Amino acid sequence: MTATPVSCARRLVETLVANGVDKVFCVPGESYLAVLDALSDVLDKIAVIVCRHEAGAANMAEAYGKLTGKPGVCMVTRGPGATHASIGIHTAHQDSTPLIMFVGQIALSDRGRGAFQEVDYREVFGGLAKWATELESPERTVEVVERAFSTALQGRMGPVVVALPENLLHEDGGPAPVRPVVPARAALDPAFVAQVADKLKAAERPLLVLGGSGWSEEATTSIAGWAERLGLPLALSFRRKDLISNLHPCYAGDLGLGPNPKLIARVKDADLIIAIGARLGENPTQGYTLLDRTRTAQTLIHLHPGAEELGRVWAPLLSATADNSLAALALSQIEPDRLWHDQAKAAHEEFLAFSTSIETVGAVNMSEVIAHLGEVLPKDAILTNGAGNFAAWLHRFHRHQARGTQLAPTSGAMGYGYPAALSAKATAPHREVVCIAGDGDFMMSANEMATAAQYDIGAIVVVVDNGTFGTIRMHQEGHYPGRVIATDLKNPDFVKYAEAFGAFGIRVTGTGDFPAAFAKAREAAAKGQPALVHLVTDAEQISPAKTITQLRGG
Repeated sequence: MTATPVSCARRLVETLVANGVDKVFCVPGESYLAVLDALSDVLDKIAVIVCRHEAGAANMAEAYGKLTGKPGVCMVTRGPGATHASIGIHTAHQDSTPLIMFVGQIALSDRGRGAFQEVDYREVFGGLAKWATELESPERTVEVVERAFSTALQGRMGPVVVALPENLLHEDGGPAPVRPVVPARAALDPAFVAQVADKLKAAERPLLVLGGSGWSEEATTSIAGWAERLGLPLALSFRRKDLISNLHPCYAGDLGLGPNPKLIARVKDADLIIAIGARLGENPTQGYTLLDRTRTAQTLIHLHPGAEELGRVWAPLLSATADNSLAALALSQIEPDRLWHDQAKAAHEEFLAFSTSIETVGAVNMSEVIAHLGEVLPKDAILTNGAGNFAAWLHRFHRHQARGTQLAPTSGAMGYGYPAALSAKATAPHREVVCIAGDGDFMMSANEMATAAQYDIGAIVVVVDNGTFGTIRMHQEGHYPGRVIATDLKNPDFVKYAEAFGAFGIRVTGTGDFPAAFAKAREAAAKGQPALVHLVTDAEQISPAKTITQLRGG
C-alpha cells in the first residue's frame, strides 16, 4: 500500500519539534489554519501562546531568542499581520537575535493580482531580515525550515521570515526531518591568538569590550576569570549589561546612552581595545564620536561572528570572524606576563560611584527605586524594558549579577518591555520577572496584559508615569526650550486598567511607599497573577543627569 502523504503544514511542525521548539507566539489567521491545526497535535511539546497584537507576538519571540539562544518562533497572518510584526523583526536584526517568523500568504495562483492582503515578503523584509523567502515547492518544506534555523543561528544571529502560501500547506510536504540543525561555529586561528597576545603584552592601557549574542556560560565565566587574573578593565556594550556580573572587580560600566563620563575618558585613552561580539555601532560609540578611524587602525582588535561587521565603520589593527564564545575561550588562554590590576580597580570604583543613588527633584527618586529592586530581587531576576528616558535609571543604577537577566532592545523599540516580560516568565516560570516601562512605552503594548491574564503569567510591570514622551521631551527642551508640542500624554487610571484584566494594581506617589507596594506586587505575581505598580513621577526630573529647568537654561 502507498503511504498517505504528509502535508506541508505537518512537515513544518515536525521540523519545529525536531529542532526543540517549545513555544510558538502567534496571532491566528485564516491564511495558516493548516499549521495551527498541525500544532494542535503536538501541544504536549509546543505551547502555543496567543497574543493580542502581532507586534507583541514578534517581541515575545525575540525575547525568547535573547533569553534562550534558540530561535524564537512567531506566526502571523498575511498583510497587516506581517507588517504589524515587522517591529520585532527589526529588533531581532539590530540586536542579533535568532528568530523565525512564519507568515501566512495568499495562494500562489493569485500572486501578482493585488489579492486580498497580498504582500511581497522578500521585498518588504529583505532589508530587515537575514533571509526572507517564500515556500514555493511544498516537498522542500523541511529543507527550507532547516535553512531558516541555520541562517538564524549562524554567523551574526538574526531573524528569518518564511512566507507560507495557503494552498501549499495542504500538499505533500516531502521527506521528514532527520535530525535537528547543528549550526556551524567559526573558531580563531592559533596564529591570530598569538598576534593578540603580542599586542596585549605591549599595551599600557588596554580595555576589553564585550557585546553581541550567542554567549555561553562557559565563555563568559572564562573571559571574566581571564580579565580578573590580568586586571583588565572590562566594559559591556549597549544593553548587554548581563554578560558579566556588574560586581566583577574589573567591571568598568556599559557603553550605552548616558554613560559614565569617566568610562568615556577611559575608552578614549586606551591604547588597545579588544572588542568581542560588539558591533561598535552608533549608541556604544556615542554617535560614532568615541572612536577615531585613524586611531582604531593602531588600537582596535575586533572579533565578531559576522564578517560584514569587521571594517564596516572602524579600521581595525587586527580583526577576525569567530563565534563570540569560541573567541572568548581562546583569548582567555593568553598569559601576557604582565598585569593591570590598578587600572581595573580604578575603573570598577568609578562604576560603583556612578551607579550609586543620587539626589533628584520630585516625590519619587528613581535611583532609589531601582536600588531597592537590586536589594530585594534574587540575582537571577529578569528585568525588561522598552525605550524611553525611564530606562536610563534602570541601566545606570541596576547592577546585574547574572547572565540572562536583561532583556532590552538595542533597536530602541518602544513597547518591547512588557511582551518581553511575559515571554521571559512563560519561558522561565521559576524566575521573577519585572518590566520597567514608561507610560508612553507601556501603552504601546498594554493590551498584552490580556495575554498575561489568559495564561496566568505572573510578571510585574512598574509603569513610570511622568505624563510625557520623556526622551522626545528632553530633546525638545534642549532644542526648543519651553515650546512643548506633541509630547504631553493623558493616561488612563493604570490601577483600574490592571484590575479590569484581573491583575493586581497599586499606585505609588512617593519613594518611601514603593517597597511595600512592590512587595504586594511580588506576592500577587508569585500566585500567577499579573501585577502592575503605577509609579507617578515628575517630568521635571527628565533624566538622571538633567531637569527640564536645566535644559531651559534655568
